[in-house]
Amino acid sequence: MAHRILVVEDEPAIADTITYALQTEGLEAVWCSTGGEAMRVLKENGISLIVLDVGLPDTNGFDLCKQIRKTSGVPIIFLTARTDEIDRVVGLEIGGDDYVPKPFSPRELTARVKAVLRRSPLAPGGPEATRVDSPFVIDKQRMKVSYFGQPLELSRYEFRLLEVLTRRPGWVFSREKLMDLVWEVPEASMERTVDTHVKTIRAKLHQIRPDIDPIQTHRGVGYSIKESW
Repeated sequence: MAHRILVVEDEPAIADTITYALQTEGLEAVWCSTGGEAMRVLKENGISLIVLDVGLPDTNGFDLCKQIRKTSGVPIIFLTARTDEIDRVVGLEIGGDDYVPKPFSPRELTARVKAVLRRSPLAPGGPEATRVDSPFVIDKQRMKVSYFGQPLELSRYEFRLLEVLTRRPGWVFSREKLMDLVWEVPEASMERTVDTHVKTIRAKLHQIRPDIDPIQTHRGVGYSIKESW
């Protein structure tokens, strides 16, 4: 069964280019031009991934992403003419999986879509989105985390760091990538800050289960959350 890609783009010519490129790669494309329509389609269809334009007539793509993330972990690739670094950081921080600036190559966009689908545990047809065996329960709205049923007292950045890691079990995140995803102004901090926060998170997890270290260190690369339990 082909993956179904939701293309949210208000310019018909660009939407046609995207949908054609996706279809030539064996992917099914569903197009809508507004955020409201996108929310309706997302509820009614099994969407594997969303290509989301930031500039929409009825809403901002970042705001729409936040709304989607309240109920769905479907992968999102932002598409925008805005190229500021802070926009890329914000897009990834609020739950985006990739960021493609306009003008773009349809072939590159399609390659990015396929790459995200391959590695995402949240896309239908891939690994299960809900890991019933995971000891972590993340409440993004209240910024709370429980571990083996016990609540954790976390700082803002500790929460964000743990949320990013647990969203993709088994993925290895570099320190640089974690800085981009977690910190508002990553260039103002040092990558060693990541190590310090991981150390404090580990200490808090160890208090609950001293026999398990769910955060795995990949020397010279970064960190990941244990994939199987």
